[in-house]
Amino acid sequence: MFKLLGFIIVLGSVLGGYVLSHGELMALWQPYELLIIAGASIGAFFIANPPSVFAAVLRLFPSLLFGSRFNQAYFMDLLGLLFELLNKSRRDGMMAIESDLDDPAGSAIFTRYPAILREAHLTEFIADYLRLMSSGNMAPHELESLFDMEIETRAEELGRPGVAMNKVADALPGFGIVAAVMGIVITMKGLGGPPEVLGMHVAAALVGTFLGILLAYGFVGPMAHALEHISQEEVNAYECVKACLIASLGGMPPALAVEFGRKALYAHSRPSFMELEQHVRSR
Repeated sequence: MFKLLGFIIVLGSVLGGYVLSHGELMALWQPYELLIIAGASIGAFFIANPPSVFAAVLRLFPSLLFGSRFNQAYFMDLLGLLFELLNKSRRDGMMAIESDLDDPAGSAIFTRYPAILREAHLTEFIADYLRLMSSGNMAPHELESLFDMEIETRAEELGRPGVAMNKVADALPGFGIVAAVMGIVITMKGLGGPPEVLGMHVAAALVGTFLGILLAYGFVGPMAHALEHISQEEVNAYECVKACLIASLGGMPPALAVEFGRKALYAHSRPSFMELEQHVRSR
């Protein structure tokens, strides 16, 4: 909702200022200019990016409008899941959680945390590293190096939608100029016509430039930055898992291991010590 409020403020400020300056709103309605700009931008996006990036943008679009899912409740569940897995493995041995790791969807532990279970990649990430820990053949620093390598790769992958959208934002003013130039070409063809008709053609051409710049700096550019924030928050979830499991491998009890993970979280989504303790006890 916060993003929707931002869109309303941008439109209200621009159009409100225009109307208060005695401008006519219908003069800005130039659907063919919008077709040129939007169509060229979407086409360029398809040319520049693989289908996976387009799919990722579509998947993240609800988060752009209604807020990120990576909030305090999400991370409470993540830490609660890690605590239960580590506690069971410490109490009954690492082999006791093998069935949970092999089939998370059928696990009594994982199914208590549906928000985490829906994240297929994160669930696989947790399961893979717990399996590696159960082998008993890796020192903490060796596992940490593997964590860092995978998280770096994942961060680059998650950042691609934001980079792609930012490139579109950079191109939009140029496509606005393309639409404006085409409008001027139409104007030049009718130089012998009535002045009011020429004025309409010139106005339409200028609206093309206006739309390109407004879409770039008022909508698509900010959305690209929002996608970057979402990707950073998702990477933070992986950093949290890493901190917990490395601490556990180093000999920390589950209650302290999840505290390491809690400290790895951003301040705005980090539960307090007491909140996490109560959440873990309630499970």
